[in-house]
Amino acid sequence: MPASATAAVTEPVKKDSVPEIIAASMVGTAIEFYDNYCYSIAAASYFGAIFFANVTNPALAQIMAFTTFAVSFLARPFGSMLFGHFGDKMGRKKTLVIALLTMGIATFLVGCLPGYE
Repeated sequence: MPASATAAVTEPVKKDSVPEIIAASMVGTAIEFYDNYCYSIAAASYFGAIFFANVTNPALAQIMAFTTFAVSFLARPFGSMLFGHFGDKMGRKKTLVIALLTMGIATFLVGCLPGYE
């Protein structure tokens, strides 16, 4: 092999900048916390009376409404494992978009829930 042979030139891989990563993380966190905030306000205000109307004790209906809110915090580690796996397989950016769309659709569907009656 002659000494003048050149190696194939590869273009450098574009690295995401730190501000872009921070901004994307902030957007995802803001959407997640906004979803939880809206649900907690609704659960405290009227979910007990609307979705648990058959419960005669209003305090118990309120606790049941907040129990459904607690499920989101208990499910968070499982979602992290699931989306972490897909993030490794499909790419973090695509997985982030899927996670954000899932949260947005879930927030919309909470608004579409019918009452107890």
